[in-house]
Amino acid sequence: MPFDTGEAVRRLTTRLKMRHLVLLLQIQQHGSLTRVAEHMATSQPAVTSSLAELESMLGGPLFDRTPRGMTPTPLGAVVLAHAQAMVHDLDHLTRDIEAVMAGHAARLQVGVIPYISGKTLAAAIQQTLAQIPQRLTVTLHEGTSEALMAQLRDHTLDVVIGRAAANVDLTQVQFEVLHHQMPRVVASRRLAARLGRSAPVWSQLAELDWVMGAPNTPMRDQLSDLFLHAGVVPPVPVVESFSSRLTGELLASSERAVSLLPADIAEELVRVAGVAVVPWSLTWTLPPVAMFTRRENPRETHRRFTQALRTQYQTMTSGT
Repeated sequence: MPFDTGEAVRRLTTRLKMRHLVLLLQIQQHGSLTRVAEHMATSQPAVTSSLAELESMLGGPLFDRTPRGMTPTPLGAVVLAHAQAMVHDLDHLTRDIEAVMAGHAARLQVGVIPYISGKTLAAAIQQTLAQIPQRLTVTLHEGTSEALMAQLRDHTLDVVIGRAAANVDLTQVQFEVLHHQMPRVVASRRLAARLGRSAPVWSQLAELDWVMGAPNTPMRDQLSDLFLHAGVVPPVPVVESFSSRLTGELLASSERAVSLLPADIAEELVRVAGVAVVPWSLTWTLPPVAMFTRRENPRETHRRFTQALRTQYQTMTSGT
């Protein structure tokens, strides 16, 4: 029998309750109806009955019972993803209500990867705040692109500033390229002046104290590629850090420490940490900075922030 979309919508809108969504997430977490019943302070027959009711609404089994516990069926995996998003939307609703009651317009959850210009991001936030009649609460979440994109899809985050790379999962999201970052080698002023007297000698650079990001990240991979293309084994870092500020402090206080950073981040560290950029012209294939949002129509606060972010990056690019 063909799937009747209209009938399915009618069943869900008239019968689906938030408790069904919470039940699904509890089963996914605990993997056992017995443990779910204990956690929800109810009986196992009641849990079984609620699951059967939900499976009847959706037209098929949501979990398979295996020796390792209950695992989602293909249908269950789809429903779980939407259940997680709906529960997060409810959390956003309660936070927005809290914000409005406190005199704020709403909350905006923004995910940011490392090595994004703090100056540009701060300017976009300030521009957005200036356009909202009531006060807006903006919360920044730092992490890797993979983790942030997962949180965007499940509605934990509203906007992600990440990298438009081939391995990024674009399911349910859309993106817009904001900026192509260029590479800069950064060191203390004395070391940068000394290095800048000649072209890069990668075998000698490998002997310096490198401050890098974590392994298997775009920035770390780019640095390794530069050494490998020169036929030199990439150095082992003395410090692994995503913190631009800490990197700047380490470079400024050492006559041997160096790092490879995007040009906009390097310029900020020159201003705030007293380091210097080595005047070399390098190239890399670092994916561009991009803005990721979900495909549904954005709220007004989201729209204003994304426009402000777009404007600030255009201003930065035109000034470089």
